[in-house]
Amino acid sequence: MTTDLTPLFAPEGVVVIGASRQAGKLGAAMARSLAAFPGARALVNARRPDPDAGVYASVAEAAAHTAARLDLAVLCVPASGCADALAEAAASGCRAALVCAGGFGEAGPEGERYADALRRVAAETGIRLLGPNTSGYFAPHLGLTASFVPAAGQLPAGEIAVVAASGGVNHALAFDLADAGNGISLGVGIGAGLDVTSADVLEHLAGDGRTTAVALHVETVPDGPRLVAAVRRVAAVKPVVALVVGRSDVGDFARSHTGALATGWRTTRAALRQAGAVVVDDERELVDALTALSRVRLRPNQDPGLGIVTAQAGPGLLLADRAGADGVRTPILAESTQEILGGLLPPLTYQRNPVDTGRPGETFARVLGATAADPAVDLLAVYALAEPDSVDVASAAQDAGLGADFPAVVVVGGLHEDVAEQRARLHKAGIPALTGPSSAANAVRALVTHARQGALSVPEGELRAGHRVPGGPLDEDAAKTFLADLGIRTPDRVACRDRAEAHHALRVLGGPVAVKVLDAGILHKTEIGGVHLGVRTPAELDAALDAIGSDRRYLVESMAPSGVDLVLGARRDPVFGPVVLAGLGGTAAEALADVAIRLAPLSEAEAAAMPDELAARALLDGWRGGPVLDRAEFGRVAATLAAALAASPDTAEIEINPLRLTADGLIALDAVIVDRPHR
Repeated sequence: MTTDLTPLFAPEGVVVIGASRQAGKLGAAMARSLAAFPGARALVNARRPDPDAGVYASVAEAAAHTAARLDLAVLCVPASGCADALAEAAASGCRAALVCAGGFGEAGPEGERYADALRRVAAETGIRLLGPNTSGYFAPHLGLTASFVPAAGQLPAGEIAVVAASGGVNHALAFDLADAGNGISLGVGIGAGLDVTSADVLEHLAGDGRTTAVALHVETVPDGPRLVAAVRRVAAVKPVVALVVGRSDVGDFARSHTGALATGWRTTRAALRQAGAVVVDDERELVDALTALSRVRLRPNQDPGLGIVTAQAGPGLLLADRAGADGVRTPILAESTQEILGGLLPPLTYQRNPVDTGRPGETFARVLGATAADPAVDLLAVYALAEPDSVDVASAAQDAGLGADFPAVVVVGGLHEDVAEQRARLHKAGIPALTGPSSAANAVRALVTHARQGALSVPEGELRAGHRVPGGPLDEDAAKTFLADLGIRTPDRVACRDRAEAHHALRVLGGPVAVKVLDAGILHKTEIGGVHLGVRTPAELDAALDAIGSDRRYLVESMAPSGVDLVLGARRDPVFGPVVLAGLGGTAAEALADVAIRLAPLSEAEAAAMPDELAARALLDGWRGGPVLDRAEFGRVAATLAAALAASPDTAEIEINPLRLTADGLIALDAVIVDRPHR
């Protein structure tokens, strides 16, 4: 099967199978949408052929009467007839097909049989298939609208591509992007994805010179590693902004905290982010991010500085407040910059950053230029109302060298007609124009995120080799012995076969100790009363052993010093393969779900950045005199754990919970290693 999707997205000719003249029919809507296509076009209706009107009885007849090659077949027939129509199209020379009909896998056993029949024809003939269950696609620069949504034909040509799981979302995002002043290079709804998937389209777009940025909408992921590879390939040459559906997905509850926390939604977002995509929370943020990233980008930078120039104080404060909440740095401007601004602005305006100009005047362009020139500023955000008698914002931005010479985002407020004119001029100059402070903040976050991802790129050669997990079920003592072999610190402990050995261990270790049931089959020991802490005396030990029960093995372990508890786990995700998860640990892990996730194996540098994604990261930086996390140490531990899982095909999961941060560093207080089920 060919990997070239040119016959699908840039065909010489198109044939509509099931074309109709009856209004309301899919075949009629598709024929109408394709009427503007400047290439060859043919219609097929086996029941009502009319050769004089260009409607033929078969694809072969249509091909014989068409000068150009009919590369693409658009199937507007019921599910039951799609496989035969696809076979006919392939036999007549079509190299790609679009199937819009529903009634396949989503319709039960009969529909699944129709889907299997389509797969067989595609596999046997090599014809590429988009759909079924999609409203189609559009390529405005070709005048090609293979969609039954008539308004799609009015979308402007441009540089942003949309790849959406849903045909409806494909159209919705394209319309929103157009409303924001953007054009579309290609918009594709994947639908059921029986053949062509999002990964296929992304690979096609990687080499598409018309596309400068890609919107990716994800619902389910049939092949995680392939999607990640495709996103990584595109993100290396142009920005990808991803929106993942499924926030409320709690997944199949796994046997550990790691499995419970690493839901499909979280893991998919983390995987795409690691591949280089800018991941957003909703469609508004996606549009704002692409409006910016399709026009300007920052140089790779782990901590870019944002300069804000506002002609109205209130909106500027909104932007600054949101930037702070997003973790975007707004540095104080250099004294030399402030001196320049002081000569350009009224004396009562704020000039340290944000720069408040008061009502803008003839010096506005020079204010923009001076702020952009400050050595601590890497990106400029500008807010002004459209006031033709006071300042021409678009001209001022261009005169200051914004866009071409310095990355910036600009908001122009005012009446729609005034704003539309300014926005069009700004966009023509390569300067992203947004609709308000929140939209500008979305764009800033996307630009900063993209810059940080570029700065975090690490060569594959820095990945460490993994140590293989020993075979067989491992109890906590054996699991911790393996961790110690990896260089991960664990408490002093003694595995005991009976009460006498437990009392000997207490004498050797001294109190206080933790006393635990030692059984590889018990993963959540606290839930069955299998953990007793702070045991100091023989009497307290007897009480703990009585509570755990006789005929048990016990683990007697020195109590660790106080600190902050984390969870660190590596598991095999059913879609993406090995992943590593870090978050707030202990019994609060699942309740707070404050986690960072990466695909494994990963470099120490990538792993070291994970704690900074946590909402609770302040707890790791000496909160109220507490311990400070050594990011490099954490990176070594997390990368080592991830590498061990990647090197151990028979292991399903390795988890440390809690991994305690103490004044002396990290120490693993509990460990679980789970084998993969035998098939």
